Amino acid sequence: MWAFIGTTVFCFIVWLALSFNGHMWANDELLAGAVLSVAAGVVARTLFVRDFKMAHPKRWLFFLAYLFPFFYEMAKANLDVAYRVVTGRIRPGIVKISPGLKSDIALTMLANSITLTPGTLSVDLDEDNNLYVHWINVDEGALEEMPRPCRPVCASFSQWARRVAE
Repeated sequence: MWAFIGTTVFCFIVWLALSFNGHMWANDELLAGAVLSVAAGVVARTLFVRDFKMAHPKRWLFFLAYLFPFFYEMAKANLDVAYRVVTGRIRPGIVKISPGLKSDIALTMLANSITLTPGTLSVDLDEDNNLYVHWINVDEGALEEMPRPCRPVCASFSQWARRVAE
């Protein structure tokens, strides 16, 4: 019951934030938001609260803190890809990384973060939770000197995914 109420209230707050146009909401907008929030609460209550435990405020704070290193790495990757396009210095290939994540949402968060970063694309996930990533610049020396299982490819994304989702 609490999962349903929490998810419904969260969905209604998101509805209010997304539908705000500088004026107070009309009654029909509030009614539509309430009906859709109840429907979303019924459908997503187990996903949002029970299975992924994403309703805990600490996880949202970690997620908001994660946005800063993510956008920093994305800006660096944009400059790197632009440099490689201009100079033509690319060595594309697929690399296997072992992030050591256990939950599906953490793996999904990591795979999406990698895919959103220019020059990398998450391709596959095997049974042992190893992620296969297409990388624009496979440097054999960098792969051998990796201090973490996926450092040159995914920066600190795996540690942040662990903090947020596990």
